[in-house]
Amino acid sequence: MDIRVTPFDHPDAVKLMDEVQQEYVVRYGEPDMTTMRAEEFTPPGGLFLVGYLDGVPVATGAWRAHDGPEPDFRPGDVELKRMYVAESARGRGFARAMLAELERTAVAAGRRRAVLETGIRQPEAIALYRSCGYTDIPKFGYYRNHAESVCLARKLVSRPTG
Repeated sequence: MDIRVTPFDHPDAVKLMDEVQQEYVVRYGEPDMTTMRAEEFTPPGGLFLVGYLDGVPVATGAWRAHDGPEPDFRPGDVELKRMYVAESARGRGFARAMLAELERTAVAAGRRRAVLETGIRQPEAIALYRSCGYTDIPKFGYYRNHAESVCLARKLVSRPTG
């Protein structure tokens, strides 16, 4: 998979975000209501990535910087958003590769911790994050009072390349 920095409003990004929103409708009965603005995912304060397989967009992932206020966010945090792999490309390690690239780029931007919100009806996402060292934190954001919400975090560290 070829992972590229892509504008939030690029047609390939929009197509995949529409797909993930449909996934949320199937799993939860409604799309994700979290507010997101294109400028939040523009460097240096954020980043939006699209993964391509043979030139076809199959995966997305993004982060946006947060520097407080606590208790929700700490200085140096990034919030991961829109992690998604198209159904046709699942089971091939692309989500793990996207997560690794999000973490790498966040560290390169000087960020220190990744936080995210997901839901109990996404067990494969929870399993991925936990297998990568993410642990439970207090709920935050739009879904802080939803029983189906799960919030996770992991300290970001530089990883050797090669």
